[in-house]
Amino acid sequence: MKIPEGIAVEIADGVIRVSGKRGTLERSFDARKITIKVENGELTLKIVGKKNRRSFALEKTLEAHARNMLKGAQGDFEKKLQVVFAHFPISIEQKGKDVLIKNFLGEKTPRVAKVQGNAKVKVNGQDIVVSGNDREDVGQTASNIVRATRILKRDNRVFQDGVYYV
Repeated sequence: MKIPEGIAVEIADGVIRVSGKRGTLERSFDARKITIKVENGELTLKIVGKKNRRSFALEKTLEAHARNMLKGAQGDFEKKLQVVFAHFPISIEQKGKDVLIKNFLGEKTPRVAKVQGNAKVKVNGQDIVVSGNDREDVGQTASNIVRATRILKRDNRVFQDGVYYV
């Protein structure tokens, strides 16, 4: 795959490092199973040893990770969430690496969702925007927020309060 202008890719000791205007991203890989080379502005991945279904899947997975790292070094990934409530007004607040979900179903203690890596959470009333240059951190942070508002031991047809993807 082609490396865009302004992006630097380094490979050393089983670690691929991509740096650009939005920051630096790192990912480790098993150098015994796959080789990654940077030549003439292109990133190539090759399987070491015999090719089978599992090694082909590994190659394509690392290729997808590398593609996401190249995109993340150029710009941000973004997930949009929305707070929905019918019973009790929910308030969302961020403190450091935690997102506090207060007054969910009238509960006294706030529910807590962790912010992964360098993801940023912006709360504007009922809308939440999770952004960052690492796709996995953004997705996991958004998932943590949605899962924190999971309702147990109540009828989910009646109690549809929570945070949902838009």
